Amino acid sequence: MPDALTDMLSDRDWILADGATGTNLFNMGLQSGDSPEFWNVDKPDNIRALYRGPVEAGSDLFLTNTFGGNAARLKLHGGQDRVRELNRAGAELGREIADKSGRKVIVAGSMGPTGEVMAPLGALTHEIAVEMFEEQAQGLKEGGVDVLWVETISAPEEYKAAAEAAARVGLPWCGTMSFDTAGRTMMGTTSSDMVKIVGKLDPQPLAFGANCGVGASDLLRTVLGFTEAGAPRPVIAKGNAGIPKYVEGHIHYDGTPEVMANYAELARNCGAQIIGGCCGTTPDHLRAMRESLETRSKGERPTLEEIEAKLGGFSSAKDGTGADDTPKRERRGRRRA
Repeated sequence: MPDALTDMLSDRDWILADGATGTNLFNMGLQSGDSPEFWNVDKPDNIRALYRGPVEAGSDLFLTNTFGGNAARLKLHGGQDRVRELNRAGAELGREIADKSGRKVIVAGSMGPTGEVMAPLGALTHEIAVEMFEEQAQGLKEGGVDVLWVETISAPEEYKAAAEAAARVGLPWCGTMSFDTAGRTMMGTTSSDMVKIVGKLDPQPLAFGANCGVGASDLLRTVLGFTEAGAPRPVIAKGNAGIPKYVEGHIHYDGTPEVMANYAELARNCGAQIIGGCCGTTPDHLRAMRESLETRSKGERPTLEEIEAKLGGFSSAKDGTGADDTPKRERRGRRRA
């Protein structure tokens, strides 16, 4: 039977996804270093409020509060034995909010990176990575998600392991990578590399793309790279709401709702079909993005100069695909903020 997201993609020119998780949870009192996934059980009303935010702002799809819900991440908080419980709870709350919305809203089960380095550079084998993702995916399935949503991945090997886990639990999936190192992921993958990876996967994702990264301009340059390389599946764009700045003791993203409205318009013109925000993106940003997508006609494919004029400059001169543009690789943790 066709799944809910495939049906929506076939009927719609664009789908508005959600925004940030961390930004909105920090606004509710989450402390730095805490595990947001514990709130799925300990503070369910906060998570209901988190999910209602994008739904009431007009999002057609939102991600569950399970980004760090794999055993490797939860082990940092002594929660490695609670993987299925915490993921199931996060999904059940999402299903509750979506079903009460009065319209079709997709619940996407967020699965972030393990935080471990894949072999042969690190100790995490393909088999163990698949088992970790499968355990998380099983909990999300039990909670009623419509689709698995693999996000902020840097290593192709980890992306492939998540795809295998999705197949094992029998759920469709989507997957994004984070291109935050001069147009490449931290492990060196470029936009054209990702298109090749997706084209060879079995099962293929329902949609693929980019999230997080540096800023909205860089992310849209990556989206242009996907479409130029012959994207085999619908494209996802989930860019940050501006650039992070340290203001009065906390991180603040400087992108206004007006800037994100321009971003949403440009993302569609770049070829993205699923458009949302990442770090710093609040319901106010999403409302502006929804209005932009509803009221502005689809335009021509933008030039890099047009993107820069409307969203700000790029963090690097190149998009990472040139032979002479290979940045030094480093390993950092990242969660949707």
